[in-house]
Amino acid sequence: MARHDGRDQEQLRPIEVQRNFTQMTAGCYLYRSGKTVVLCTASVESRVPPWLEGSGKGWVTAEYNMLPGSTSPRKSRDRKKVDGRTTEIQRLIGRSLRAVIDLEALGEQMITVDCDVLQADGGTRTASITGAFMALVDAIATLDPPPAANAIKDSVAAISVGVVDGQPVLDLDYQEDFAATVDMNVVMTGAGQYVEVQGTGEEATFSDDEFQQLLKLGRLGIAELTKMQQRELGERWPLSN
Repeated sequence: MARHDGRDQEQLRPIEVQRNFTQMTAGCYLYRSGKTVVLCTASVESRVPPWLEGSGKGWVTAEYNMLPGSTSPRKSRDRKKVDGRTTEIQRLIGRSLRAVIDLEALGEQMITVDCDVLQADGGTRTASITGAFMALVDAIATLDPPPAANAIKDSVAAISVGVVDGQPVLDLDYQEDFAATVDMNVVMTGAGQYVEVQGTGEEATFSDDEFQQLLKLGRLGIAELTKMQQRELGERWPLSN
């Protein structure tokens, strides 16, 4: 199958990351996946939400936003109320990060990871999760005193898969996402455990065989992203494997 940008079915878009793109937070990565660009920053506060006060446990949360110039036509700013899509995505990012963090080992402090989409061409939520994990690792590395060694239990990354023109493909851009009859987001740990799978038939259904093919593609993509995360984090890579 020939994709419109020349990639094969199992090929990710080109990925570029820039560490410490900004200097005011404990962790920061500018994450590019093709034409999608997301700024992921992690900030640390010496407090936790009220329901965790005195528990000895920390908290990791996320906020997601698409900047006005990230799309054409311009997207209005969320000044008064966060829309449903934004709420759903930032909850997904938060859940994905907390799945690999030992909150007790973190101690009573909160890390907020902000994912701001500078340019959107499909896969903004998956790019946000993958970049957010790297920003989170850098933020945890700055804590004083440092948390227990096992505060980070595993890595986490995410990728989109879908059925386009009857064929399963990896890492959909906007053009493919718009044309897909099945669209799915896969969130997995580096050890190969699923965190979340979001799959939808767009005016279509999909078989168990197609589902398994998409999951296989997702696993291949996550494995590549995990290697990239390990390479970029270098000595801060928290896992022995």
